Formats: sequence, structure tokens, C-alpha cells
Amino acid sequence: MPPGNHLITSVLLLILLSFHPTATVTAAVTASDTPKFREAPAFRNGKNCSSTIHIAMTLDYSSPYLRGSIAGVLSVLQHATCPENTFFHFLAVHRHFNNLNKTITSTFPYLNFKLYNFNPTLVRHLISSSVRRALDQPLNYARIYLADLLPTTVNRIIYLDSDLIVVDDIAKLWNIDLNGRVLGAPEYCHANFTHYFTNKFWFHPTFSNTFENRTPCYFNTGVMVIDLQKWRNNGYTRKLEHWMRVQKRYRIYELGSLPPFLLVFAGNVKQVEHKWNQHGLGGDNLEGQCRDLHPGPVSLLHWSGKGKPWLRLDSKKPCPLDGLWAPYDLFRHESLFSDS
Repeated sequence: MPPGNHLITSVLLLILLSFHPTATVTAAVTASDTPKFREAPAFRNGKNCSSTIHIAMTLDYSSPYLRGSIAGVLSVLQHATCPENTFFHFLAVHRHFNNLNKTITSTFPYLNFKLYNFNPTLVRHLISSSVRRALDQPLNYARIYLADLLPTTVNRIIYLDSDLIVVDDIAKLWNIDLNGRVLGAPEYCHANFTHYFTNKFWFHPTFSNTFENRTPCYFNTGVMVIDLQKWRNNGYTRKLEHWMRVQKRYRIYELGSLPPFLLVFAGNVKQVEHKWNQHGLGGDNLEGQCRDLHPGPVSLLHWSGKGKPWLRLDSKKPCPLDGLWAPYDLFRHESLFSDS
């Protein structure tokens, strides 16, 4: 095309656009305002619903873990006898509040929830590097501060990680008797407890004596029932912070936020049935290879470890059990927007 025709075409294009000044802007706004998640159905209470069940989770708008959190919430509501009596306490970074509020209200219009500001500076100076970068994110330590962030009127909480789904009535977990303990969780006493700490810890008498008069067992902190009142009364947040400071100086463990919980609570945990944390489905922290369920009944599936079901499903290389997570995935894939 001759140069003159190029000029004429450009002028005509500008004239056309001048008659539709909002056309391209509207298209851009529509695309950006499209919810990332499909709307979940409304879930209504069954019979004999009176007390409120309180659940705490973290929401990370800047990472794929938000997709896991949304799936986790859906799974709780879908299997709950009293979903309208379930209240979610979401811990998040304040700068993401607007986006998170839009996401939650558009995905779960009937959800009872509140967002709480977790300030990363609260814990960033206490975090030591671990075997996996995801374990070093400040929001991974937010569970330590639940008793400080939640209202004092909330005396009990179920904490749930972002990489799990619940396939049973959450009220059964809520109603367990802690028998005076601060924390309840499935314990795994067959695991080699010494592996969770370095030789420096075990060869240092001041450290190793921490478990004197206790029979410590491993427990996974992704599913915990916590008596917040007892936690507050006994200052457990400060006790956990103490061990993080020790770690900074002596390097006594390698696994993120888990070891401080073991140091403070192991050997003094109310045992919960193993079915409430079928953990390790994400494989180990380095390879994330496929794993099977543990023997026995299942009320909660937990993809702890490196391999996350949404990543493996998207890569078209899912593990067999990832198919159990897929029905709870409300994420809008690009194919849903395409007319082709």
C-alpha cells in the first residue's frame, strides 16, 4: 500500500474511534471485572442448628493458593449440616482487602465472613529460610497470631490450610472434647520425631530437654482445633516466637512454621481421629510425587507437600487423587471465556 493510503487509513481509524470513545475502555474494564471464580450455590441449614462454628483460613490474593482456599471453603459448606451457622475468619494482607472482598462476595454471596489484617512485618524478622520457599512466606505464620487477631468473644477456632478439602460435616470436628488441652489435631506417633530437628538441637542439652516429661508425636498444623481462651491466658504466641528467635541464632530445624508448634505443643495435644487430616497428598517438600491415602476412613484430604492439585491438573499431569479435589475447583479457566 502506498504511503498516502497508510495516512488516509490512519485518519479514518481515528475518526471512527472518536465516535466511540468508550469502546476500547469498556472492553478492558469488562475483562478486568470478570470474576476469577464461578459463583457457588447457596447452602441452607438442616435441622437443629443453633451454635456458630468458627473457621480460620489465610487468603493470599497474590498466589495460586487463593484457588485452593476457595475450594476448601466450598467443600466445608457443601458437606456441613449447618452451613449458614459457619463463620469464616480470613487472615490476609490489608492491601488485598478490596480484591478479596469482591472475590468472596461474588463467589459466596451468602457466606458469613470477616477479613483480618495480618501485617507481614509482625513476623518477617523472625522467619528463617526453610527447605521450600512457599514455607517462608509471612502469611504461612499467620496461624500463630489467631488469638491476637480474632475478637476475644471467639473462644474456639478450627484452623484449616489452603490446600485441603473437607468431605464430612465440619461440626463433628468442631464438637470434639479437648479435655482441657489448648490444641487438638491428628497425631502420628509412628513418624520419626527426631527428623524434624537438626543434630544441633538434639546434641544441645538445653534444647533436647524441651521434651522432658513429654512423649512428643508429630502432628500437622494444617488442621487444628484451638482453644483461643487458653491460648491467650498462657501466652502461646510469645512461646512460639521464642523458638523462632532460637532458630534464627542456632538453626535447629528446616521446616518453616511447623517445628515451633512441635516444640511448644507436641506431647500435649488432644488426639483427633486421623480421618480429619489425610495429609501428605502433595508428596514430599522437594519432589511432590503422587501419594495414596492412608488406610482408614476419610473426612478431610490435605495436599500438604510440594505438589498442589490445581497445578498438577492445569499441567495435565494429575495424580490419581487430584481428581477428588477437582469438583470443588471454582476457578474460571480461560476456555470458559472463549467462543471458539
